[in-house]
Amino acid sequence: MSALVNAFISEGSANSPRMKTDVFFPLPAKSNVFTGALMDCIRFIERIQLMDADLWKLFVHQFQLRNTDDADLGWRCEYWGKMMRGGCFVWQVTHDAQLYAVLEHSVCSMLSAQDSLGRFSTYSVENEFRGWDIWGRKYILLGMQYFMEICENRELNARILSALCRHADYMLEKLGPEDEGKLEINQATSHWHGLNSSSILEPIVRLYNLTGEERYLDFAAYIVNRGGTSIANLFELAYEDKLDPCQYPVTKAYEMMSCFEGLLEYYRATGIEKWRDAVLRFAKRVAHSDITIIGSAGCTHELFDHSSTRQLDASNTMVMQETCVTVTWMKLCFQVLCLTGDVFFADAIEQSAYNALLGAVNHDQVKENHGYPFDSYSPLLPGRRGRATGGYKEMENGTGYGCCACIGSAGLGLAGLFAVVAARDGLAINTFLNGSVTTVTPSGKPLGIKTETGYPKDHNIRMTISLLQAEKFSLLIRIPGWSERNALSVNGETVPCERGTYALLHREWIDGDCVALTLDSRVMVVRPEDYGVLSSDAPYLALKYGPLVLARDARLLGDIEERVAIACLSDGSALATRAQNSPYPCQIAFEIMLSNRTSICMTDYASAGKTWKEDSRMAAWFPASTKADIPDL
Repeated sequence: MSALVNAFISEGSANSPRMKTDVFFPLPAKSNVFTGALMDCIRFIERIQLMDADLWKLFVHQFQLRNTDDADLGWRCEYWGKMMRGGCFVWQVTHDAQLYAVLEHSVCSMLSAQDSLGRFSTYSVENEFRGWDIWGRKYILLGMQYFMEICENRELNARILSALCRHADYMLEKLGPEDEGKLEINQATSHWHGLNSSSILEPIVRLYNLTGEERYLDFAAYIVNRGGTSIANLFELAYEDKLDPCQYPVTKAYEMMSCFEGLLEYYRATGIEKWRDAVLRFAKRVAHSDITIIGSAGCTHELFDHSSTRQLDASNTMVMQETCVTVTWMKLCFQVLCLTGDVFFADAIEQSAYNALLGAVNHDQVKENHGYPFDSYSPLLPGRRGRATGGYKEMENGTGYGCCACIGSAGLGLAGLFAVVAARDGLAINTFLNGSVTTVTPSGKPLGIKTETGYPKDHNIRMTISLLQAEKFSLLIRIPGWSERNALSVNGETVPCERGTYALLHREWIDGDCVALTLDSRVMVVRPEDYGVLSSDAPYLALKYGPLVLARDARLLGDIEERVAIACLSDGSALATRAQNSPYPCQIAFEIMLSNRTSICMTDYASAGKTWKEDSRMAAWFPASTKADIPDL
């Protein structure tokens, strides 16, 4: 077994079942040093949110008060664990000592909030398990478990594990089969027919992995048997593969994907192939029925609703594309990618990260709509950002927070962790971040990879290998599904590659070997038909440059509501040239030629709309002639 795989497993035994099931594994912390737009966002969120000691203190205080969610049966209980998980992901990318200290201090503070019964809860005993109580208890388990993976103090880890067992054991005494005098997990809350409560499956399985205590696996099996809701067994529906998730009796996207993350962990622990199949079928269905051009889902606020077609419904004025959905989709895709090595899910993570997620980052720290570090909803047709705060709850002294603001950091951290991963006999390069990876070969010898690129705004990538001695191993280079024209070489010698696959480079590598990759640099036209909608019903177009969706913005010249005719070439690309200036900071800007020989300016979607006001009204799908207008050149 590869030394890299062993290193990942040794970091925390919660991951031990993956040794038998997975093909990819995250690298150990402190393996990379990256720069670029993604890392700028990660550092920004680390500084203005994750290192905010007062914010962590506020979240812990909700548990110290014991009953802060009683009055409205709310979800203040989710904030701490959700953001702790994100903080741990981000630390693994930045390895910042100050961030680690803040996280450790908050964990110790939370440990002191455990009550005499073993509960970490913002609900009184009289109201427990109602509303979002189990959901919040889930996030305590997850936040603590992910901190254990980075914890540098064995004694603290032992304290955490003991506290988590007490926390879980209390629930096991109360929750379970009705014929045992217990409260059924899928009837513990009226919300979404128990879907939110059933998502505790994931950390319960991970707790079994950590302890080996069969009672936790038995409880997980009970949750799986109940199927996620009180009105339908969603796990069986996914296995049968006859319906899209938007056709299930319950369609809450975020919570449903969280349940399937738990089902995947259950498969890893038990090896029951049926549940592996169910997860993969579910993920593929979501991708095809509900993921939009920017890599999110839910055009009916936060519900699966066949968003792939509904994204083009101009009559829909609801908030849409929730950041919680974006991040949870990314996490599910990463789990499935590690399990299968299917490059489709690497493409999906990149699509979400560079568009929906980076678009939600409040770079300019605008104060509209609470001004939290992440926006909650993302427009597709002409509209604006900052329309509402997802999951907002008031707390003491005029404070408040939202669910999307808490989860965003997990998506950013995951985007960094996913860039380069360990394979069983080498490394897989999933996306191309400027910087370096310092790790080991499969035999445990020092290995470095230096990547020089401006990706994603530039599609030329150069990777240089550093080794102390020659060794044979594999590099898997992702060739994105969006890239039709590609050139790959090793030391100047052309290597065949095909889009939508990993190019397998298995050879004896020596110090100084160079891998060069050039990806498609055309601006491509995306039509409604690509999502199963007729242009006659939805007269809109979208443009993509590599993984980047482009957008119109009211601050650029031209009326974004005015219908335009794009000058298209016969290969499906638009006539586009790089723009030298933009009235706002952006990753990339293009002058897009129109068939009447005028032009419009467009930037990357993630940079558009960032005032969160009407003055930066924006559109990914913009009114346009959907015919191939080929100019007479």
